[in-house]
Amino acid sequence: MALSIATVWTRCATVLFVFSAMWGIALPITRYSIPEEMQEGSVVANLATDLGLDVRALVTRKAKLDIIHSKKYLDINKETGELFIIEKIDREYICSSKTTSCFLKTDVIFENPIRIFNIELEIMDINDNAPVFRRETMHLDISESTAPGERFSLTNAVDADVGANSIKTYYLSESKSFTIDIQTGSDGSKYVDLVLNSNLDREEQADHNLILTAADGGVPARSGTASIIVRVLDINDNAPFFNQPIYAINVTENSAIGTVVMKLNATDLDEGTNAEITYSYTLYTSEKTQEKLSLNSNTGEIKVKDVIDFEESHSFDIYIQARDQGSNSLSGDCKIMVFITDLNDNYPEVTITTFKSTVKEDVAIGTLIAVISISDRDSGNNGEVELTLNQKASLPFVLNKSSENYFALLVSEPLDRETIPRYDIIFIVTDKGTPRLSDNETITLEILDVNDNAPIFPESFYTIHIVENNIPGALLTSLSAFDPDLHENQYLVYFIMEKEIINTSMSMLFSINPENGNLYALKTFDFEREREFLFHIEARDSGVPPLSSNVTVHIIILDQNDNTPLIVSPWRAQGSVIEEVIPRSTDKGLLVAKVIAIDTDSLQNSRVTYQLLQTSDSTLFSLDQYNGEIRTTRMFSYRDPRHQRLVVVAKDNGDPALSATVTIKISTVEHMVTPFSETTEVPLEYDLFTDLNLYLVIGLGSVSFLLLITILVIIVLKCQKPKPMKMPPAMNMNLNSLNRNSVISRNSIISQRSSTIADSTLISSDAYWYSLFLAETRKGKVVVRQPIVPKGAGYFVSSIPRSTGPTETSDSRASTLQDSRASSDLP
Repeated sequence: MALSIATVWTRCATVLFVFSAMWGIALPITRYSIPEEMQEGSVVANLATDLGLDVRALVTRKAKLDIIHSKKYLDINKETGELFIIEKIDREYICSSKTTSCFLKTDVIFENPIRIFNIELEIMDINDNAPVFRRETMHLDISESTAPGERFSLTNAVDADVGANSIKTYYLSESKSFTIDIQTGSDGSKYVDLVLNSNLDREEQADHNLILTAADGGVPARSGTASIIVRVLDINDNAPFFNQPIYAINVTENSAIGTVVMKLNATDLDEGTNAEITYSYTLYTSEKTQEKLSLNSNTGEIKVKDVIDFEESHSFDIYIQARDQGSNSLSGDCKIMVFITDLNDNYPEVTITTFKSTVKEDVAIGTLIAVISISDRDSGNNGEVELTLNQKASLPFVLNKSSENYFALLVSEPLDRETIPRYDIIFIVTDKGTPRLSDNETITLEILDVNDNAPIFPESFYTIHIVENNIPGALLTSLSAFDPDLHENQYLVYFIMEKEIINTSMSMLFSINPENGNLYALKTFDFEREREFLFHIEARDSGVPPLSSNVTVHIIILDQNDNTPLIVSPWRAQGSVIEEVIPRSTDKGLLVAKVIAIDTDSLQNSRVTYQLLQTSDSTLFSLDQYNGEIRTTRMFSYRDPRHQRLVVVAKDNGDPALSATVTIKISTVEHMVTPFSETTEVPLEYDLFTDLNLYLVIGLGSVSFLLLITILVIIVLKCQKPKPMKMPPAMNMNLNSLNRNSVISRNSIISQRSSTIADSTLISSDAYWYSLFLAETRKGKVVVRQPIVPKGAGYFVSSIPRSTGPTETSDSRASTLQDSRASSDLP
């Protein structure tokens, strides 16, 4: 027995020791008072100073706050020892609205050694809530037999604030029959009763409409109003009543539908139908509450009717009325406060509050596209969310945080509709819970076109070949440009940029379809007159302002073999035969005549060759097929006829070939009349004298006098005509050379119609111009013949300018018209 008592005392001593040790760890409670809604970062107090600790001990001893509530409102600055607010504190959220004192309790724990300091933070109320009536209208049924002084309980207003900021008083609108009586409960709440001042007479006034105002005691004061409709009834004895006026119950969110919350039981002292009670929601019960909870009107059972979500509502206030079934039914009321227990069951949400579905591609950087808000109805980390854009592609947009949980989507880079015409932008919102929950929202942004692209031709320079003698109106080519813009900004109009060539507008030569760019020739071109054209085509879109671009078009006229060779030497009248006189005693190889033909075509079409088509004696004359020289192949014999006839054909090299013929009649004489020395150059005018007798001289003098008079008359007439074209120096040289070559031999005599033959190397158009100055000597006079201009060879045109710029108008390289009339005025 002694050993047992010793053991008991030993154990008791151990318990006392441990209890005393724990008593040494916990220190007295430290209290602070702050108003609610203080800004984040506000300092409550210097905890190190108040606890009498060194600031360095906060780090070395690993000081920390033990969070009592679900949210961490406070934290310790371990460098300064200050206790500061990290999240705004809402007193009404932490404490009941009926509790005057509201404390936020926490412990400060230190290690090495362990010490615990109890901190109580009193949250002082501010007047941030106005009184609110549950219903804007209250209905009262009062029997007309009710004696004056009867009191009727009214549903008081609710103010989430406490103390002086809670409801201070009520005011009733002016009424002869009713006043109000304000009472203060033990908890300081203000209750109001409607007091009947005088007897009611239903027949005199069946209804009374009153306005009840509740005002708090804050500065400035806040107030709320409700309408009271009093209906006067007949005699009313007993009303049903509940065993207590207010009930408080807890319900977990997401409770199964049909779960019984509670069962009401009201009592009525009356009997019969006056004691039969039905239950119903009063007008103060919100529709939202009625949607979540159902009430059985007969049994008074309240059940879960729909999903209850803590994030939607933290609590429900139910106002139940029990009414009897008497002829003048009476009722009793009670209030049920249902508190919801929270669960973590919500995904974060993203909402597009403002959105532009279309923007122009030239929109400025920084333009607002959309405003996005994010939210999560959970609390703590589960309620903290972040917003990002889809990262699959680089987007020319940026998210800027404008305020708490609000973001602005702005343009960050230039937009180009021709590159990307639309964007599908995905907003991704993610919370910080475990596991992380996320959601997304997609918007589509259409980029509108602006006229920022000029038309583009596939090529900058077009060369078009046209064979002469084309059909007017024939399609040459299609000059189609491309514009990457849309709608009217890509509708193109084509036109020729006007330019005059030899007083002729390009629009008179060519035409372009303004809609599709088809280019047409309006006339038939002649290679011998027009060789090429150079002009510009412009394509212009229909935007505002319009944009345009141009392209250079080079038209090249190709030659056809459409001109017959023209024999210009020896000269002859139309349809006449050429007659040549040569001495019969001529040697072999004598140049009898030279046939010169020109062809106004070009290249192969203008290369002329000569052939003897007919000849009296093929052994007597030869013809050079390239230079057209006719020479004797042997000396004349006495057997050869005195008259020879040659037919020469001049043929070009075209396909098919074209040709011309000339007939030459050659006569031989025994002696020539006028001898020339080998070294004497023929002057332009000279006289040939012979040893005739005096009579012949007198006769020739008379004839000469008459001839002189005739020449003077002709000179006067010639002076009235336009001046002839001045002979180029090169032509003078050719003429002198021609005169020098006209000396055949030392004793040779020029025939009366022998032609001075040009250099055998001249061909084509050069031969033509050279032949204009071929001379014949007739009786001592030099005669220059008139040229015969071939049909269709009146002038030559080229439209290539010295500059190909689209805005410069310059003379063409060979754009002058050389009319055949100019050459016809030559002497």
